[in-house]
Amino acid sequence: MGDAMPDRTIATPSPWLTAAEMWRSTGEFAALWLSTPLLALAPRGDGHSVLVLPGFGAGDASTWALRSYLVAIGYRAMTWSLGRNMGYRTLGQAEQRLRTRVEQIAQDSGSKISLIGWSLGGVMARQMAREHPELIRQVITLAAPFTGNPTATSVRPIYELLSGEDFNSPDVLAAWKANRTPPPVPTTSIYSRTDGICAWQNCLEVETDLATNVEVHGSHIGMPHNPVVFDIIANRLAGEGAARPGAF
Repeated sequence: MGDAMPDRTIATPSPWLTAAEMWRSTGEFAALWLSTPLLALAPRGDGHSVLVLPGFGAGDASTWALRSYLVAIGYRAMTWSLGRNMGYRTLGQAEQRLRTRVEQIAQDSGSKISLIGWSLGGVMARQMAREHPELIRQVITLAAPFTGNPTATSVRPIYELLSGEDFNSPDVLAAWKANRTPPPVPTTSIYSRTDGICAWQNCLEVETDLATNVEVHGSHIGMPHNPVVFDIIANRLAGEGAARPGAF
């Protein structure tokens, strides 16, 4: 397996960060509503479709706030409509359920779509963009662990139990190796060094003209309702850089 082996120098997040995830994410949700006047100043969208993918164990309800914001600023925000994200088995054989959803939205809109994926949803979004760049305008990931060391997560036992995947199996390692390849479309990876679920190093892309990393301060669970993340997303979708100077 050689170059497909995990980078064991990347460690699991501190137990203290993990334990603080819930109350930190609650604070981010409160900050979101307080930031409404500033977020309303974001550049207006062009109406193109944006598919939002939830993280592991979560469904479309977890991305409601983000999708509502996207609609408010002028985009057609779409649910993934596949229930709870319980790993790759949720996507069906050869990921056909998600592939069909992406193709359907692109066909209905008549143009390329953007993908926003939180955590595991971001890994899945990158895969769809690698395989179907003709359908994808850009990809934005939120705390998505697509490189480094896939075992460096505080929820590994739960993930393996519920997803049926073994991080040490040849199939999973091969899939993880493929996930490290950047999509051939503009990609933004938003990450936090205080992530209590996934090692932040696993969310870093090699920066190029197409790939950018943007650091925020926040929790893993709070990514889909972090106001700074919303501001970055709005500007990325509008093609105006990572964030407006002085926005937050």
